[in-house]
Amino acid sequence: MDIKIKRWTHLGLGAALMTTTALAGCGEPAAKVAPASEQPAADTAEPAADTATTAEVEAKLDEVNGAASSSGEGEGGVAIEAALTDPVVYNIALTVAEAHVLAARDAYRDGEAQAAGEMFAHPVSEVLFDMEPVFEARGVSDFTDQFLEASAAVFAGASVEDINARTATIVATLRTVAANAPDDGSSPAAVTTGVVADMIDRATKMYRLATESEFYEPYLDGYGFYTAAKDQFEASQEAIEAENPDAAEAIRGALSLLGEAYPTAARPEMLDADISALTVATSEIFLAVGD
Repeated sequence: MDIKIKRWTHLGLGAALMTTTALAGCGEPAAKVAPASEQPAADTAEPAADTATTAEVEAKLDEVNGAASSSGEGEGGVAIEAALTDPVVYNIALTVAEAHVLAARDAYRDGEAQAAGEMFAHPVSEVLFDMEPVFEARGVSDFTDQFLEASAAVFAGASVEDINARTATIVATLRTVAANAPDDGSSPAAVTTGVVADMIDRATKMYRLATESEFYEPYLDGYGFYTAAKDQFEASQEAIEAENPDAAEAIRGALSLLGEAYPTAARPEMLDADISALTVATSEIFLAVGD
């Protein structure tokens, strides 16, 4: 499959590669609990009769990930082999991990401790494990312990300040690892544009999936992708504007719509954003990028 096609892949939401049964996979229902210091009973309510069951949500996720799993991509929907030579794909892998920790940070702040603990751990199995040979080839030492330690801190009832600090450390590490990306001649602005477009695409697809069930994780995944896209675009906005003003304008429009769709890490009672408008806005970015 052409790398440009593989680049715009969907998120694979598999079970976390952990020995503890406390961690469920992305996209699976998880009990909503507050930090350990509060210790309320977990919410074990069954989904409403007119919403998707666990099996139906998993089937949707399998459908979304079908192309990825059949084309040699990792569970996180990243073309692992392409990451050896393509800086956009390499950085997409890192940004998938970043999106998870940003979502975990904000979910913990909003009282969603169980989901936060799971989200911190998920990148290890969903993308970083598959990327290990790429990192070795690029001279990057293993850094996955930071994700697992943050997850453990959440389940131990750490303070919000501690979790915020751990998140900042992980993001800083990911920025350092990004400096080891392969060089194919693409400008930094072009690489960031490709990454942001991919995150926006993922956020849009996760929102659609979230509207089809009452489960929290698809929404939280999408929130993370949106937040990562927003953060990276804001950091490189001037450079992207100078190099591709059409792409910059399209990204701003999509992020504005996603900001309304994902107002907070905690899932709103109503998910009523215009999915068609989100899809069109995402397509406009791809047209501006030329992929």
